[in-house]
Amino acid sequence: MRLFIAINFNENEKKSIENIIREVEKDSIQGRFVKNEHMHLTLEFLGEVPLEKVEIIKKTIAQITFEPFTMNLSNLGYFKRRDGNIYWLGIENNETLFEIQGKLHELLINEGFNLENRPYKPHITIGRKVKMRKDFNPESLLDDIRQISIDVNKIELVRSEFKNGKLVYTII
Repeated sequence: MRLFIAINFNENEKKSIENIIREVEKDSIQGRFVKNEHMHLTLEFLGEVPLEKVEIIKKTIAQITFEPFTMNLSNLGYFKRRDGNIYWLGIENNETLFEIQGKLHELLINEGFNLENRPYKPHITIGRKVKMRKDFNPESLLDDIRQISIDVNKIELVRSEFKNGKLVYTII
């Protein structure tokens, strides 16, 4: 099963992010924009994992303890791709977030998981294969983006699968 570990958002937080997505979408020529039910911040992408390893992942997540904290959004950016860019919302530098992700990464490696080894760049993907109009000004959205904060009190294991041709995320 295809799994990742994430911070999920409440409905108010999703609505605020959705408002930004709609503004970006208005200025796009093309793109697939993230639906409300797919919004999250990935801490660790696990990929295809055999069923027998799910309990190990759950036990690993249970070892991560932290006081609830707030993440603030900071900017709009993108990863350049030939067929259209991946647009995302950046997270203001947050030491607690990096500590959680680092500890999680270390514990999973120690359990034998093969994980990406590049520096963690926390972001919320909002669109894929996006091409923007030439006159798009991302700066115009910064004030609205920086007003969004996300309360974090848990991390969750999520299964990603296609059911009847539709992407479905299920919290395990």
